Amino acid sequence: MDREVIKIGTRASLLAIAQATLVRDCLRTHAGDRRVELQTVTTAGDRQKDRPLAEFGGGKGLFVKELEADLLAGKIDLAVHSAKDLPVELPAGLMIAATPARAAPNDLWIGWEGKSIAELPAGAVVGTSSLRRRAQLLIRRPDVRVQPLRGNIDTRLKKVREGLVAGTFLAQAGLERTRLRSPAAHILPVDEFIPAGGQGILAIETRKDDLFLQDMLRNIHDPLTATALAFERAVIRRLAGNCLAPIGVCALPRGTADGKPPPGWIVRAFVGMPDGGEAARAALLTDDPTPVGLHSLLPRLLAVLEQRGAWEILRRVTEE
Repeated sequence: MDREVIKIGTRASLLAIAQATLVRDCLRTHAGDRRVELQTVTTAGDRQKDRPLAEFGGGKGLFVKELEADLLAGKIDLAVHSAKDLPVELPAGLMIAATPARAAPNDLWIGWEGKSIAELPAGAVVGTSSLRRRAQLLIRRPDVRVQPLRGNIDTRLKKVREGLVAGTFLAQAGLERTRLRSPAAHILPVDEFIPAGGQGILAIETRKDDLFLQDMLRNIHDPLTATALAFERAVIRRLAGNCLAPIGVCALPRGTADGKPPPGWIVRAFVGMPDGGEAARAALLTDDPTPVGLHSLLPRLLAVLEQRGAWEILRRVTEE
């Protein structure tokens, strides 16, 4: 079905608008005479800024449900999400229609006065509401304290600048998309600090019956990114993951210097206790660059995590 206006649904935060604008600008080159417009939607996560995400069953879906409701009702034509915010099960009738090329999946550390994690004094207060980040921080620095810190990117950065917390974590992709990355920010290597599944990826959600938009979105779709996201979401699904369990997973193509197709994949996963007391980690390689090659790592990855105690950790986290 053709239309004169394509409405992109987005949250009103600085990052969400920046991400939706990227998609809008890309679509405009393929939309002909059609207008492509942003339409902001307030989600439950936006309304509940002062309460930890764990109080809402981990937070999955808090930033997308209203967008999905408007999508199903036809009020918007597509929704742009940070892929890590999407629950692994989508509502009936909706689908991820496109994933543009992935930005850097890394976490960044932003410390007061530029201090690194290693330079923090004992007892320093770090702000983060991510249990995954909390767990991996406390493994490295069990002598620091962690308190919840929510809010938009600029709000969290301001609290660090004012010294209200000794530091915090943000996604590298988010800071770069909003042009707020500081030279003092420390990039955390993915082999040391495993990101959230889908971090750095934009997921464009549409109705399954909207073949017109799905065809248009193929112009901005990156199959390599889609393959990585499908794998990461499969890992989270198999681990019964939600934000109540500190889980990280990242699948990256192993690139080559001459720009030829990647020779394979490397996948990393992390499951830990929120206090950093116990954790299971795994990293696997494959020389097969195809989606089949990547997904063949799934049972092996889960087996390694099981051998290293992941299921017991998840059981204990669920019971607490």
